[in-house]
Amino acid sequence: MPKFYKKKPVVIQALEYTGENLKEILNFCDRCFFKNGSKKLIIVTLEGDITVSKGDYVIKGIANKFYPCKPDIFKLTYETVI
Repeated sequence: MPKFYKKKPVVIQALEYTGENLKEILNFCDRCFFKNGSKKLIIVTLEGDITVSKGDYVIKGIANKFYPCKPDIFKLTYETVI
């Protein structure tokens, strides 16, 4: 029988990809790059290469793993830590 689990609170770092802050994103994310001369920003993950779209947030999570998150999901899941 399945059990119920609650996600532990964790503080992450993230940057929104605006399309104009590429240098900032590339400095932040050592797993981000443009693949084969493409104009698509890619993050290498354990699940494979994932494309980052304008408006997506690039998240640095647990164990320094990077992944993109759509803005609507990001805003429902995270809040600013002051």
